[in-house]
Amino acid sequence: MKKTGTACLVACLTLILHLPSLPQPFMTNVEGRNARPLDGRWEAIVDMFSCGEQMEVYKNQTAEEKGRFVEYCFDAGIRLDVPGDWNSQRPELKYYESTVWYKRDFDCTPSPDKRLFLYFGASNYRTDVYLNGEKLGSHEGGFTPFQFEISDKVRPGRNFIVVGVDNRRSSLTIPALKYDWWNYGGITRSVFLIETPRKFIEDYTVRLDRNIPDRLYAHVKIQGAAPDEKVNLSIPEAGFSATLHTGKNGEAELSAPVRLTLWSPENPKLYTVEIRSPYDTIREQIGFRTVTTEDGKILLNGKQIFLKGINCHDEIPQRMGRAFSEADARMLLGEVKALGCNFLRLTHYPASEEMVRMAERMGIMLWEEVPLWQKIAFSDPGTLPKANRMVTEMIARDKNRCAVIMWSVSNETAPGPDRNRVLEEMIRHCRTLDPSRLITTAFSHTTDTPTSLTVDDPVAGLVDVIGINKYYGWYIPWRCEPKDFVWNVRFAKPVIFSEFGSEALYGKHGDPNDPTQWNEEYQAHNYRDNIAMLPNIPNLAGTTPWVLFDFRSPYRMNGKYQEEWNRKGLISDKGHRKMAWYVLKAYYDSIP
Repeated sequence: MKKTGTACLVACLTLILHLPSLPQPFMTNVEGRNARPLDGRWEAIVDMFSCGEQMEVYKNQTAEEKGRFVEYCFDAGIRLDVPGDWNSQRPELKYYESTVWYKRDFDCTPSPDKRLFLYFGASNYRTDVYLNGEKLGSHEGGFTPFQFEISDKVRPGRNFIVVGVDNRRSSLTIPALKYDWWNYGGITRSVFLIETPRKFIEDYTVRLDRNIPDRLYAHVKIQGAAPDEKVNLSIPEAGFSATLHTGKNGEAELSAPVRLTLWSPENPKLYTVEIRSPYDTIREQIGFRTVTTEDGKILLNGKQIFLKGINCHDEIPQRMGRAFSEADARMLLGEVKALGCNFLRLTHYPASEEMVRMAERMGIMLWEEVPLWQKIAFSDPGTLPKANRMVTEMIARDKNRCAVIMWSVSNETAPGPDRNRVLEEMIRHCRTLDPSRLITTAFSHTTDTPTSLTVDDPVAGLVDVIGINKYYGWYIPWRCEPKDFVWNVRFAKPVIFSEFGSEALYGKHGDPNDPTQWNEEYQAHNYRDNIAMLPNIPNLAGTTPWVLFDFRSPYRMNGKYQEEWNRKGLISDKGHRKMAWYVLKAYYDSIP
C-alpha cells in the first residue's frame, strides 16, 4: 500500500508539472513598450469537430514521415486577418461556432539580457496557445488580454505560433448559451511580441487619491527587483518628481501632494507620466480626476454631473464585424459626441483598448462591464472564480484610464441566493482591486404595478450606482400616462436609467401610436414618453438609452423587420440617423 501510495503521489506531481500554465498577469501599457505587432494575415484551418488537438495540428507537420501521413495543412488553408473575427471575413463562416486553428511564423533573436512575452489583446472564447509545438497555456474569456512568457522557449531564427480558438457557447461560459449580440469568434484584437529587460516595470497604478484630490497615489511593481531599489515617477509638465523604493516583492507605493489640471469632458487634459527604474523606462498619457457619490448624486472632481449617455456595442455595423482599430473607435465615438453625450456605457463586455483610450482623449466618461448577461450558471462552483478573473483582467488593463468612472459586474441577472452571493463577492473583489471608482450593475427585476415600479433587488444595496433597464412602451405597455408613472427606489443612491427604447426599421414610417409597425415615428414617440417619465426617478444621475447603432443578433428573428438585427439603434446599420436620434439630441442639448 505504501509503495502504491508513493507511486500515485509521484504520478500526480508529474501530471501537475506537465500541465500547461495559465496566462501570467499581463503587463500594463503595451503601447509604451518595445512591442512588435504580429498582426496581419495568419494561416488558418477550420476545425468543425474540434479534433485538431488530437491530430496534433499544433505541431505544424508538413512533411510525410515513413509509415504515416498528416491530414491537415496550414499552407493550403485559408487566410484570416488578425485582429479580426472570422464570421465577417468569409461568408461560409458567418454562423460558425467551433474551433479555428491559426498559425503565424516569426523570426527572433533571443538575448540573455532580455525577456520575451507573447501578448494577446483578446480572442473569443477559449484559446490554446502553442509555440514551436509546445503548449504555452490556455485562456477563457473573449474580451480581455492575456500573455505568456516565452524567453526560454523561442529559438534563434524562425519560430511558429499555433493558436486554437473555440467560440462555442455553453451553459457554463460567461456569457452563457443565449445573449443578444453576435458571437464573433477569432483573434479579435492585436497580438504582440514584447521584449523587456530582465528586470522590468511590469505594472503600475497612477491616480489621485479619491478623498484627497490634491494628493497623488502611485503603486509600481518591478518584475525581478531586489528590495530597496529606487524608482522615479515624474510628471514633467506639472513639475512633479518623486522617488519610490521597492519592497521585498518588488512593489513600491507613493502618496504625495501634487497640483494638476483635472480631466473632465469639457477639458480632457492628459499628462505624460514617466516611470524610470535602473533597468527600464515607461511613459504614458494619463488623466487625473476624482469620482464620488454624495446624497444620491455623482460628483466628478467634487461637482455634480449628469451623465448624458448612450449604450454601444463594440461592433462596426456597416462591416458587420467586431471593432478593433483606432479607425473603428473614431467612427463609434464620433457618433457618441455628435449625439451630445458625455458618457458611454460599453455593453456588455470590455471594449477594445483603442476605444477606451480614444474616449479618454475625446472627453467621454465610461461605464465598463464584464459579460455576466442574464442566464449565468451562478450555482456552478466555477462561475465565481471565472467571473472574478474577468473583473481582474478588465481592471488590470484599464485602471489608469481616467475616462472609466465605474465598473459593472453584471447585466439583468435574476435575484436568487446563488446569484446574490456571486455578485456580492464580485463587488467585494472589485473594490479590493480598485477603491477609486464607482461600482454598478444594471438591474431589470423590479416589483411593478400598473402605475409604479419599486427597486428592491438586494444587490442594489451593495453598489454605488444603481442601473435600471426598463422598456416601457415596447416590452412593457404603458398603463398610465408616462408623466404619472412613479419610481420607488429603496436605496438612497444615484440612479442611471441604463436601458430604454424600442425598435424601428430605418425608412419605415407610419402611425406614431402603433408599436406593431416598427416605424421611426413610434420610436421617436417612445423616446418622448420615457423622457417625460424621467423627472419621477429619484436621484436620477444619468441616462443611457438602448442603443447607438443597430447591431447583429441571431436572437432577433423577425424576418420582416429585424433579419438578425436588433433594430433599437438610433442609427441604422448603414449609418442613417433615425427620428429618435433627434429627440434624444434635443433632450441632451437642453441639459446644461
